[in-house]
Amino acid sequence: MKILVLNCGSSSLKYQLIDMSTEKVLCKGYFEKIGHYDSFVTHKVNGEKYKYDVIARDHGDAIKFVLKQFTDPKYPVISSLDEIDGIGHRVVHGGEQFGEAVIIDEEVKKGIEQAIKFAPLHNPAHLQGITACEKNLPGKPNIAVFDTAFHQTMEKEKYLYPIPYKYYEKYGVRKYGFHGTSHKYVSQRISAILNNPNLKIINCHIGQGASLCAIQNGISVDTTMGLTPLGGVAMGTRSGDLDPSVVTYLMEKENMNPSQMEEMLNKRSGLLALSGISEDNRDVERAIAQGDERAISSLKEYDFIIAQYIAKMAVSMNGVDVITFTAGVGEKGPISRAGICSHLTFMGVLLDEEKNKEARNCEAEISAPESKVKVWVVPTNEELMIAKETAELLKNQNI
Repeated sequence: MKILVLNCGSSSLKYQLIDMSTEKVLCKGYFEKIGHYDSFVTHKVNGEKYKYDVIARDHGDAIKFVLKQFTDPKYPVISSLDEIDGIGHRVVHGGEQFGEAVIIDEEVKKGIEQAIKFAPLHNPAHLQGITACEKNLPGKPNIAVFDTAFHQTMEKEKYLYPIPYKYYEKYGVRKYGFHGTSHKYVSQRISAILNNPNLKIINCHIGQGASLCAIQNGISVDTTMGLTPLGGVAMGTRSGDLDPSVVTYLMEKENMNPSQMEEMLNKRSGLLALSGISEDNRDVERAIAQGDERAISSLKEYDFIIAQYIAKMAVSMNGVDVITFTAGVGEKGPISRAGICSHLTFMGVLLDEEKNKEARNCEAEISAPESKVKVWVVPTNEELMIAKETAELLKNQNI
C-alpha cells in the first residue's frame, strides 16, 4: 500500500509518498511561497535533490505539479498514479467534532470549515489541498488526520477555562491542544522501546512551535497548547501563556487592535523577544558562547518555563516514568535539554552529561543510571504517523 501524505500550510506544501509495506519514503518535497510569483519546489528522490521554480497560484497548482513528478521518467517513483492507495491530510484543527482520523466526505469538509475560526491560516489551506486531490486523483480516498484529535481524550476539568461557561457553549472556547500526531508517534515509539504500554510519559515537542503532553497508558490526559497553538510554553516567536491583563494593558497603551496584538504575540515574542537576537536556539547559543548576557538570560528563562510545565504535566498524571524530547530543539539541543532537566532534580531527574551531548537526531537514552525518571531523545515522524493512521483506516473500512 502506498500512501501520499500532504501537509498544506498557508503558503506551503509538504509531501511524502510512503510505501507502507516497508515504511520507506519513496520521495518527498517542500513547495514554498505558494500564491507568490517566486514560488518553488524542492523534490527529493533516492537521496538526490531537485529544485524547480514553478508559479503555483494556489495549492491546486502545487499539487498538480507534484503529482507529475511522481511519474517523471527522469526519476520515476511510481509507474502510474493509480498506485497511490490513499491520501492522508494533516489538518491542524478539528474542534470537538473529530477525535480520530476520518475518511473525508462533505460533512467532514463542513467540520473542517467550521474550525477555520480557530485556525484561520491553516484550515482553509487544508481544504484547498483536499479539493485539489479530489480533482487530480479522482476516486482515491482522502483521510483527515487532525492535530487536535489525540487530545480529545482529556477530561473536562483539564480542558475547560475558568471563564463563564457560556463561552464554551456558544463559541467552543476550551483547550484543544496541538502536535497530536507527534505526541502520539513518540509515545508509541518509547512504549515499544521500553516494552511497556502502561507508561506515564511527558513528551516535550520543542521546535519553533512547542508543546508538552502528558500521556498515560497511551492516552493524552493533558497538554500545554490551548484554544490555539499560542498557549503553553514560550516558543521561538510565540509568547505562550502570560497574564491576560498584559494583553488588555498593552492594547490600551499602544492603541493596538486584536489583529495587531495577535501578530505581536505570535510572531514577535518568545525566545526572539527575550534574546533580542533570534527565534533560533542555535543563534542564541552562539551569542551565549560570546558572553552575551541577554542571550544567557533568555535561554535560562526559556528552559525554566519548559521545566515548570513538565512539573505541571507530572501533576496531571500523579507521577512520571519517562520524559521524551523531540522536534528540532528536543532532538538536536543538548544545551536546552540539560538546562531544562537541571530544574527537575527534585523529581529525581538526572542526565548523563556525555550521553546528552552525543544524542542528536537519534533514539537514545540520556538519563543517568541512578535517575528515577528515564529521559530519552526520540525523533518524531509525523508523516509516518499520518500514513499509518490513513492505512489503518483504509484497511478497517476495506477500501
